[in-house]
Amino acid sequence: QVQLVESGGGSVQPGGSLTLSCVTSEYDQKYFAIGWFRQAPGQEREDLACIPGPDAFDRSTHYADSVKGRMTISRDDAHSTASLVINDLKPEDAAVYHCGTPGLSSCPPAASEYRYWGRGTQVAVSP
Repeated sequence: QVQLVESGGGSVQPGGSLTLSCVTSEYDQKYFAIGWFRQAPGQEREDLACIPGPDAFDRSTHYADSVKGRMTISRDDAHSTASLVINDLKPEDAAVYHCGTPGLSSCPPAASEYRYWGRGTQVAVSP
């Protein structure tokens, strides 16, 4: 069972930045793709970004069009950590942010293919 734990959320003023982290307890995580998602109250889960594992055939990172240029996903396999940097935070970025993995090295085409999820970290944006 892969366990993922998010951290780094908090309350930020508009225009600020945050770095969210996702740590996994599974040694094999270094081979898995990691994705970041968010869900605001009353809204559907939103796919943000995915970074493939080092053994994936397609090594490119993927971003939702709505966050390109403002969010950056990265991974540090030596520490079993994936991060999401969010710049220029806006009130509409307020949500619970989750990381997940499909348990495979490639980024899946759909969120439904993710098998393991963290509980999330809360991000609030207010003056």
